[in-house]
Amino acid sequence: MASNTAMHGQSRCRNCGFEAPGGGDEWRRIVVPKLGRMTQCPNCESTDVITSR
Repeated sequence: MASNTAMHGQSRCRNCGFEAPGGGDEWRRIVVPKLGRMTQCPNCESTDVITSR
């Protein structure tokens, strides 16, 4: 079975290009009314993120 780190790909902010492992602690998680939980970039606060888990 693959290790936990090997299972997570990179997620990337489409606004500033920040990259970190998908599901990693580097990303902020916010709750938006009517939309639910979203991933937010810690650099530019954009929610336009291509996620990988």
